[in-house]
Amino acid sequence: MEGPFGFVVIDKPAGITSHACVSRMRHVFGLRRVGHGGTLDPAVTGVLPIALGSATRLLPYLPGAKTYRGIIQLGLRTSTDDLDGEVIKRQAWPELEQDCLDQCLDQFRGTIEQRPPQVSAVHVQGERAHTRARRGEVMAMPLRTISIHQLQLLSWNQNAGQLEIIVHCSAGTYIRALARDLGDALGCSGCLAELRRTQALGFKENLAVPLPDRNEDALTTPPALLPPLLALGHLPRLQLKEEEEESWRCGRAIAANQERYQAAPDPQPLDLQQADQVNTEPMIVVLDSAGKVAGMAYWEEKATLKPKVVFDAQG
Repeated sequence: MEGPFGFVVIDKPAGITSHACVSRMRHVFGLRRVGHGGTLDPAVTGVLPIALGSATRLLPYLPGAKTYRGIIQLGLRTSTDDLDGEVIKRQAWPELEQDCLDQCLDQFRGTIEQRPPQVSAVHVQGERAHTRARRGEVMAMPLRTISIHQLQLLSWNQNAGQLEIIVHCSAGTYIRALARDLGDALGCSGCLAELRRTQALGFKENLAVPLPDRNEDALTTPPALLPPLLALGHLPRLQLKEEEEESWRCGRAIAANQERYQAAPDPQPLDLQQADQVNTEPMIVVLDSAGKVAGMAYWEEKATLKPKVVFDAQG
């Protein structure tokens, strides 16, 4: 496979868009084919996985759940559901004990319906909501089903009206909307004050590196690539025999005994909104005879491996 093939996990700084991070990495690696996994708002910091080269084709198969650490400010309603927006309402927050506040958070744990913020990337009648909102439109945002797997209250500051939380949630969850809805549930309004993503697509913040600087000196040493297999530990895998590789690269199905099928080395629940599922069966990572990623496949009729993504394809 020619050119870079793998992932870089950027620790996105505040004040820059995810798209700008991708543009910077294109420049760093001299590569057009670069994509990111999960947009972060400009003010949000933290884990932004970036795929390079053909690894961009693996993005739909990575686990979609994400983890955040943030601070919610009670007593404020804003146009964007965070501190970057125009203040619409100020209210006093009630006297709350931490245990009582934690009980209030119960209604947001598990599978819930959530209404995205007005300023968001959700499509409304064929146009991004944030584009319409900036024209002054107020939209009836459709409810979405999301899952909040973990919602942990870390601290509560009664004087400041701020609570710190950890959220592990499905793709499509808006922490700004969670802040707004918690404020409404408490009768005092709320918005997001600060947010950092600590995990995305299976990559944790211990793997994150700073975004390379713009100046030319910094571009001589691009960040080291993380191998694609590191991102695919949640999926089962199957290794091709040497004599099967040519057929695989030509896109032909492979007759394979399922005894060769290996369980996921690092199983974790898939977010089905993000995972590409075929015939309700999970995707399989296909390795070449040397143990490198050769593509993605699924079982067809239990004894045939059907190609879905083929790297180094021929013909």
